[in-house]
Amino acid sequence: MKIEFIDLKSRYKLERQEILKTLDKVLKKGHLVLTNELEEFEQKICQYTKQNYCLGLNSGTDALMMSLWALGIGKGDEVITSPTSFIATVGAITHVGAKPVFVDVKEDFNIDEDKIIEKINKRTKAIMPVHWTGRICNMDKIKFIARKYNLKIIEDAAQGMGSYYKKFHAGSFSDVAAFSTHPLKNLNALGDGGFITTNNKKIYTKIKLYRNHGMKKRDYVESYGVNSRLDVINAEILKMRLKKLKSINDKRRLNVKIYRENLNNKYIKIPEDKKNQINSYVMLLSQAEKRDSLQKYLSFNKIQSLVYYGTPLHLHKATKKLGYKRGSLPMAEKLAAKVLALPHHQNLSKEQILYVCKKINSFYN
Repeated sequence: MKIEFIDLKSRYKLERQEILKTLDKVLKKGHLVLTNELEEFEQKICQYTKQNYCLGLNSGTDALMMSLWALGIGKGDEVITSPTSFIATVGAITHVGAKPVFVDVKEDFNIDEDKIIEKINKRTKAIMPVHWTGRICNMDKIKFIARKYNLKIIEDAAQGMGSYYKKFHAGSFSDVAAFSTHPLKNLNALGDGGFITTNNKKIYTKIKLYRNHGMKKRDYVESYGVNSRLDVINAEILKMRLKKLKSINDKRRLNVKIYRENLNNKYIKIPEDKKNQINSYVMLLSQAEKRDSLQKYLSFNKIQSLVYYGTPLHLHKATKKLGYKRGSLPMAEKLAAKVLALPHHQNLSKEQILYVCKKINSFYN
């Protein structure tokens, strides 16, 4: 039995006719940039997340950068964030001229909110919590800290579509939130894509102008901007896939439940869900003893897995100048040494997941 980690090929087989129909519909019109289709997608996201404004952009990375820029964060400022994330999180901070400041994580991979205050100083301007794998951080405490110290919050909700904290969707707890529609996300485009959500009209207006070269009209440029528009084809694909998102996330959560019930958790553990969280499970991350040997064993048995990621952000060459060393953030380093992402996508059958569990248990036995 071959178990693939990524479901893009199988998903295309299921959606082929819908995708081709969507492409034909858009291409027949002959307009691909900033048309009504994009506005319709943005409205659908607002309805889904219960936020007032949404803007489609060309990537989750741009969504983070534009969020920081719109809040006036730049050179000399500091932004508190997590070392357990994709490099885009800190890349966005550095690209606007600010400095990332890392706070260690908890065993659920999310930022340790109890360690944030000790990192705040007069240069701190914002907190950027990362909802890793779609598990929303403890936003009650983070919002309390932000209010107390007059800080902005930018949610890195790249993996947060369909995730909830106390019945509120990801993106509901900040000044502005950034989402990704990269092909590996649960709500995925045909290539790169992203969007922001906010309830702040000023932030919305600034980013709307900035994403389109700073142009208010075709021949009137108010300020310098960039080209970061979600193309209309992807807007239509995402609108079609948004209708399926709940069933996709429900199936992924069911698959995770099967893993929990059938793995020998003495050697391999999956962080438990809390009652006030609904995790979208963009990735199913486990903590595995003898991780590298287990991954080789699974590969031998035709089961794909992924180390996601084996190096926390503070230990990359790119972040060396920030002054962190091995041992600076012990929990993030401990988790990175054992992390293993297991196949759990919605197109896997129960029998396939039980097969993975059987092989994992066999390895440890």
